[in-house]
Amino acid sequence: MNRIGALIWKDILIETRSRQFIGAMLAFTLIVIVTLNFAFDLIRQQRETNGAGALWVAILFAGLIGIGRSIAIERDRGTLDGLILSPVDGGSLFLGKFGAALLSILAVEAIALPVFAALYDLPALHPLVIAIVIVASAGLAGLGTLFSAVTSGGRSREVLLPLLLFPLMIPVLIAAVRATALVFEGDTGETVRWINVLIGFDLIFIVLSYLGFGYLIED
Repeated sequence: MNRIGALIWKDILIETRSRQFIGAMLAFTLIVIVTLNFAFDLIRQQRETNGAGALWVAILFAGLIGIGRSIAIERDRGTLDGLILSPVDGGSLFLGKFGAALLSILAVEAIALPVFAALYDLPALHPLVIAIVIVASAGLAGLGTLFSAVTSGGRSREVLLPLLLFPLMIPVLIAAVRATALVFEGDTGETVRWINVLIGFDLIFIVLSYLGFGYLIED
């Protein structure tokens, strides 16, 4: 746990000093939310479903900005070799990068959700919505960290990462959008089932990533 905490703290310090990724993620998220709000103002029907889709489109693409560069920068600067040679196993290294990625996504969402709630006039700060956002963000951070390691050594990593990540993220996005829309519509009875689906996918993705990260990062 100390090693994982040290890895997370290292990434937090780097981001605090540079302020590159969280700033870019936040700006992109707010731009998407504001732009789609004007588009959905023309269509009053199914505003809850459209709003849920807009929220998760913004979160997904903003998450790619930060996650896609987290390991690529380590490799470009040569610090990834030091991490591999350090007395930290691949699973702990994954959990450290995963924790840092999740915290950065949650930091952006903490600002984006109140803005979304004000613009769309939807209960985005409902406790169930916050729970959905946390659980789905964990799946995004887990898969994103894994595939960031896979694509970090390639020249076309900015293209390869979405191509690899999006197909596997489809179940998580469907469950997240559906659960969020149900909360917006006031039907919280079915929401717990979708949250359980999200938790199931998160466990599968995170466990498999934990087991295979060490082999991928060395290659």
